[in-house]
Amino acid sequence: MSTTVLKNGLVFTPDGSFEPLDIAFSEGIITEVSASLPGGGETVDCSGCYVLPGLTDVHLHGCAGADFGSGTEEAFDRICRYEYSRGVTAVCPTLMTMPDEELTSLLGRLSRYASEKRPGCAEVIGIHAEGPFISPKKCGAQSREHIQEPSADRLGHWIEASDGLLRVMTAAPEIGGVTELIGQFSGRLHFSLGHTACTYAEAMAAFEAGADHLTHLFNAMPPFHHRETGAIGAALDTPSCFAELICDGVHVSPAAVKAAFAMFGSRRIVLISDSMEAAGMPDGEYSLGGQRVVKQGSRAVLADGTLAGSVSTLYDCMIQAVRMGIPLADAVRAAAENPCRSVGCFDRTGSTEPGKTAHFLILGQDDLGIRKVI
Repeated sequence: MSTTVLKNGLVFTPDGSFEPLDIAFSEGIITEVSASLPGGGETVDCSGCYVLPGLTDVHLHGCAGADFGSGTEEAFDRICRYEYSRGVTAVCPTLMTMPDEELTSLLGRLSRYASEKRPGCAEVIGIHAEGPFISPKKCGAQSREHIQEPSADRLGHWIEASDGLLRVMTAAPEIGGVTELIGQFSGRLHFSLGHTACTYAEAMAAFEAGADHLTHLFNAMPPFHHRETGAIGAALDTPSCFAELICDGVHVSPAAVKAAFAMFGSRRIVLISDSMEAAGMPDGEYSLGGQRVVKQGSRAVLADGTLAGSVSTLYDCMIQAVRMGIPLADAVRAAAENPCRSVGCFDRTGSTEPGKTAHFLILGQDDLGIRKVI
């Protein structure tokens, strides 16, 4: 049984510090972390580098000219291979609001795709359904015509179609029946409040019913008003709630990014890319959920100017957060550990501890550039 040892790097530890440690792993599992380990079957010299857990993106639609919504294995491969090249070793493909039968089919295809390990590809650890139980008032780039009334039967059918891989569902708690649905299914998947115009009281009722996640903080929800704080205020008052944050330099301003970390703390912010197929591609016309999107520089918009997802990867967002003044350790935690905690898979990935999956991102200490992904 061959063992690989990562030596001489500064390892990001579970307590949020960077320590001079060696890491041994075998057959895809971390076996030992120590100040000095003998070389194994293979030694990787990480001198001058940070050794991080691989990043986990729990909200992305596509990249590299492909979209998970296309439903093809070729598209899934293209996305997961590109994400891996950018340090993202685990993903939750995110599906937009779409017709019932199309969603059912996609859930099945993604489940089958996730069942096989593919070298050089990010691992699919779950699926995020961003809808269809959302508010028409805050649908953003989502398809208004395919928004549905909440249905326990349909949701149960989708969970079954995904073979249990459906981990997160974005829903608007002001829609009649959503809070009851959360109470019924919160033990089987994580509910995220988003694409919502809800009040503080409506959001609190949903969190009390079992919701534990907020979809792209500040976007597609009412702003944080000092008298009616809405979903943001309710999330602040719910210690178990994680808040997604798109830190691409477009969706949220630097001041708001720093405010989010100050309000929620580094253990509750989940950095996401919310990327669409134009990420990693040249400027031009693309598609998101069947709608025409124009990418120009760091922005992707619909015809009416509505932001349509990002064109950044999670690695880019993590680096952007650091440039905005977020401490490196906090940004790493928000991109590697918190996403796994938020979707219930931290027991097997998201940190550099023995027994966890051997997912690593090795960055240069001088420029935070990607040196190696394992």
